[in-house]
Amino acid sequence: MIMRLRSRGISSNAVLRAVELAPRRHFVPMDKRKLAYDAVNIPIACGQTLPPPMTSALMVQLLDVQPDQKVLTTGLGTGYLAALLSHMTTRIYTVERYKTLIREADARFKLLGIHNVVTRHGDGRYGWPGQAPFDRIILGYALRAEPETLLEQLAPGGKLLAVIDGTLTLFEKPRTKVATTDLMPLDLDMVEAGKSRTL
Repeated sequence: MIMRLRSRGISSNAVLRAVELAPRRHFVPMDKRKLAYDAVNIPIACGQTLPPPMTSALMVQLLDVQPDQKVLTTGLGTGYLAALLSHMTTRIYTVERYKTLIREADARFKLLGIHNVVTRHGDGRYGWPGQAPFDRIILGYALRAEPETLLEQLAPGGKLLAVIDGTLTLFEKPRTKVATTDLMPLDLDMVEAGKSRTL
């Protein structure tokens, strides 16, 4: 998979190393493991999907995470995106609305010896105010409008990456004003309001 990612534009050695250290097969349901490295969305628990490997690698590369930065991910899913980021910086904070996904991801992190991901049950659209500000924020789901609450939790000099209305969008905050760049069309699961009490 490393050669395939390189051929498609993943040039960051930090990202490629993270891909090697977080074997994707561990983040795919057992009955779907034959699809782990295919360019398809894989159904996971709670009606969600895991994006293709290229999507995750590209988003992490565009986020440009540095080793000493504080990172927030919203929409934990199987934990794959957080696992990649865990090998690139010292601490990852993540918010997920489904308790089932949190339990399963935490078990994967333990199995793989990943100890720097902190998970929280909640509505990711509101971020994690008690831990803000963050140097980098990445959304594992799509939105229809700009994530104003999350942008408020972005530190000066920070970057936020999200899919807005079908377009992968980079938000950069040099000081206080946010600059927006539309990057490319991208399809992710659309966010659902609230947090799950049963799943």
